[in-house]
Amino acid sequence: MTTPEAWQAGEAEGLAVDGLRWLTGVARETSGAGLAWPTKPSDDELDPTLYGGTAGVVPVLLEAWRHFGDDTYADTALRAARGLADSVDAIDDDSLYVGRTGIALALRAVHEQLGDTAAGAAADRALDLVRSHFDGTRWGELFELIGGNAGIGLGAFLAGDADLAVLALEPYLRTAEQTPAGVQWAYRPGVDARLHHVSHGTLGIVLALARVGAGTGRTDLVELALAGAADVVARDEAGPEGFLVPHSTPQYRPGTAARISYGWCHGPAGDAHVFRLLRDVTADPVWATLADRCWHSITHSGLPRRLHPGFWDNNGRCCGTAGVLALAGDRIAELRDPYDFAGTLVSDLAARAIRDTAGARWSNHEHRATPPDLEPRTGWAMGNAGIVRELLRYARLPQGGNPTYAFTWPDQPPIHTGTTDTRRECTLTSRFPP
Repeated sequence: MTTPEAWQAGEAEGLAVDGLRWLTGVARETSGAGLAWPTKPSDDELDPTLYGGTAGVVPVLLEAWRHFGDDTYADTALRAARGLADSVDAIDDDSLYVGRTGIALALRAVHEQLGDTAAGAAADRALDLVRSHFDGTRWGELFELIGGNAGIGLGAFLAGDADLAVLALEPYLRTAEQTPAGVQWAYRPGVDARLHHVSHGTLGIVLALARVGAGTGRTDLVELALAGAADVVARDEAGPEGFLVPHSTPQYRPGTAARISYGWCHGPAGDAHVFRLLRDVTADPVWATLADRCWHSITHSGLPRRLHPGFWDNNGRCCGTAGVLALAGDRIAELRDPYDFAGTLVSDLAARAIRDTAGARWSNHEHRATPPDLEPRTGWAMGNAGIVRELLRYARLPQGGNPTYAFTWPDQPPIHTGTTDTRRECTLTSRFPP
């Protein structure tokens, strides 16, 4: 008998196939038989980045290749790597999500999984350029995960350059600001607000410090990560069952940024991944409890319903439904959570998809714009690449398929079921109660 979960997994897989068809259909040829993607099909310029463009498309191509065993996806990933190699010298940014480090990470994945030595050489060249632009403290204005040191350190570590990773993260030791509960960092010069979550705030820095510190045996970096996490935990407004921390203190860009969010970027969907990582690094059960509290807040928030204008208008991985589905899948794999809420998320993605002969894609919604339905995007953050990746993983879970990904996203720790290698070279215990 087919279970409801298995039936829905088949629906998710079919939707993912349609999403891949649209995604590959809007690719553009580059010199040397390469491929590249714009952020939106109507854009004239190509986007090589992990956040919105080609580097973020490569992981889902590798995912599709492993999931279906279809070499067409591998061939497309190889052509995308050629396009990325051409962008290494052209892009004017060194960061993980919008710059050269993210490109290097995608190229390294193609080298390791498909044996493309040219992609590996391009990844090395990219990281060498990143290293050459370091001023001794930072690479630019941003000083966090998306565009600054934390992302560069994390990406370099995952791309195999531990020395660059440590170089990028050591400045946090001398720039940390003491708070009553721990430490925090400035988001960028001239901004009084201190951001708290993964994309631009303290927890993104914590994630990088903990992962690189544990992987290189640098206990000082892990200790600093715990101090940063302690500051954020002290700001919780939803305990003891839930976990919700404001976007920033004082509120950054009031009227534009929501004070409370629920997605990966500024809410508990991202916070939980940091707590999962600290769980594995420290072996302290307090972090598992905090991750559970994040999940409680998510599942009691009302999402994915649009409860009011501006609430839950995004389908993507960064600040929308696919990002929550990523956490739901991790919990199914690690904790054997029921499929109910994950199934609701998949059904919502199916209901909001635009499907026709070109395939499937998603329009995010901006209630302040006219018209409010935005043009579908291609990449990881807001578009097909991030959504399809989660649909494919979900499709495998009810059948007992591989719960891991072909490409482990930098900000999403590998699942830990008691046998998974989580690189726990450094074990520390946190010093504050749940």
